[in-house]
Amino acid sequence: MNTPPRQGTATLSLLALGVVYGDIGTSPLYAVKETFNPEHGIPLTPANIIGGLSTLFWMLMIVVSLKYVILVMRADNRGEGGIMALLALATASVKNHPGWTGSLLVIGVFGASLFYGDAVLTPAISVLSAVEGLEVGTAAFKPYIVPLATGILIGLFLIQRHGTGVVGLVFGPVCALWFAALAAVGVWNIARQPSILAALNPAHAAGFITGHGFASFVVLGSVLLAITGAETLYADVGHFGKRAVRFAWFGLVAPALVLNYFGQGALLIGDAKALENPFYLSYPSWALYPMVVLATAATIIASQATISGAYSMTRQAIQLGYLPRMEIRHTSAKTIGQIYIPAVNWTLLAVVAAAVVGFGSSSRLASAYGVAVMGTMLATTFLTFFVVRYGWRYPLWLCLVATGFFMLIDATLFGAALLKIHDGGWFPLALGAAVFMIMATWRRGRAILSERLREESVPLEPFLKSLLADRLTRVPGTAVLLTAAAETTPHALLHSLKHYKVLHQQIVFLTVEFRDVPWVPFEERVVCDRLGGDCWRVRARYGFMNQPDVPRVLEECRAFGLTVEPMEASFFLSRQTIVPVRAAGGMALWRERLFAAMARNAGNASSYFNIPANRVIELGTRVEL
Repeated sequence: MNTPPRQGTATLSLLALGVVYGDIGTSPLYAVKETFNPEHGIPLTPANIIGGLSTLFWMLMIVVSLKYVILVMRADNRGEGGIMALLALATASVKNHPGWTGSLLVIGVFGASLFYGDAVLTPAISVLSAVEGLEVGTAAFKPYIVPLATGILIGLFLIQRHGTGVVGLVFGPVCALWFAALAAVGVWNIARQPSILAALNPAHAAGFITGHGFASFVVLGSVLLAITGAETLYADVGHFGKRAVRFAWFGLVAPALVLNYFGQGALLIGDAKALENPFYLSYPSWALYPMVVLATAATIIASQATISGAYSMTRQAIQLGYLPRMEIRHTSAKTIGQIYIPAVNWTLLAVVAAAVVGFGSSSRLASAYGVAVMGTMLATTFLTFFVVRYGWRYPLWLCLVATGFFMLIDATLFGAALLKIHDGGWFPLALGAAVFMIMATWRRGRAILSERLREESVPLEPFLKSLLADRLTRVPGTAVLLTAAAETTPHALLHSLKHYKVLHQQIVFLTVEFRDVPWVPFEERVVCDRLGGDCWRVRARYGFMNQPDVPRVLEECRAFGLTVEPMEASFFLSRQTIVPVRAAGGMALWRERLFAAMARNAGNASSYFNIPANRVIELGTRVEL
């Protein structure tokens, strides 16, 4: 009876290897090399090598195993993870303390914004570091490294529109082979220099991070490269479940990473010149080119996971009200989570290609890498405190001890990462700041817009009564009027009456609401009320992981006595034209203009809500901010 669950967990764990662990699994390509970078000023002695590897090991155990796998993964929002889901959960936990909500929103949105900086650098550094293995074989490949890496990334982004379902079938097995290769070469090198096993003693880590003055603090900015993929563990928990993610980590990923890191350390103890590229030089010469191919495949998988994560994060942000509507295409008829967002795809490609060409090497990219992801990890820890304290209602002292310990580590690593700003760390921070400003502007602009429309609105039910009493001409058919506020008269109706001076025989006032939960069950999704005069008010409720589908909502209304044929109905949408005027209580004029530009270029509502385009009638509304 227990066989099916075990098989299910094993299968999900295999699939999780490619999606969840692609990023952290490719860290051995550059983490050890950058930890012992001569520019840090720490001599490459056996004692320092053991201390550095001990630091890497305990970072993995504390930050990844304890913080993310044991603690943070428990803070799922009805099964879904990621910082946007955590933000929704944290704000819901402090509903009795409304004064804290604003601060939590700022921290959570900034953490989410920094994710996009990581989404740019992860593909760039991963693919570039893999291709650089060709230089180990012969220096003749050096001029072709950047063009080859750029070409691989361009090809990866070009195939996104076709979906990754077929390619995704090989992600798990390829990553399983990758981790097996990491572990095997690690065991081989450790057997040649077993003294490296002393790194298991945390005293060596403590000595390494305290025994070299300011250089000990600087080197932490490179040590954190080993844990940069930890945030993905939480972000993808909803795809595979906690059990599968934990099983994959403790059963394969963590042992393989530790063995490989220790193997690279053992190599350096025996040959300091191997610091040129300790990952590839740890393999026998005959295995070099096969490992370049395998590493390239693994980094493409890691990049794919990050790109898919950017799509998912963007969809959540749109439905939580932090970004304007964008075109979202579903690339699989079987898996709802497989989506493609053209605007995000081409923007990421342009910035990733610029990063590869601009930085030119994995070492220079490593100088920029880690700042953004540590900012996101710090925000995650902060939000987790409010979930543990006010959502789970644990004692204050326990919450402070548990999250405070991780907060101290995250803050220290973030401080070390900030030292990289002048070497390129400004790049992901600038990207994050730009995304944050876009999100904050859209959120604030929508709030101001809603207030302006509310001030000008007419209560629906009294207006409808007076309208029906006038006995206007009724024409055959159904009019579906989309409105953001269920209690007010849609501007589209007012404009329709002004232009056509008639009413449809059947009128549906439809409001689509997005809640701060991932999923809304089908039985709770639709609420339908009869208003009289063959007029109906329908509320469709979705979570931030649901895909809105208006025709399906109308089909579900049959259970309430409302019959609408979507291909015969007319859908009236109000298209707002935003006019920046720098009104009192609004935003700075440049932010109003930014909001107006985003509103003007927002995705088509009919496509977003799956409404037949040939049945849509758009009526304009001019709104001054």
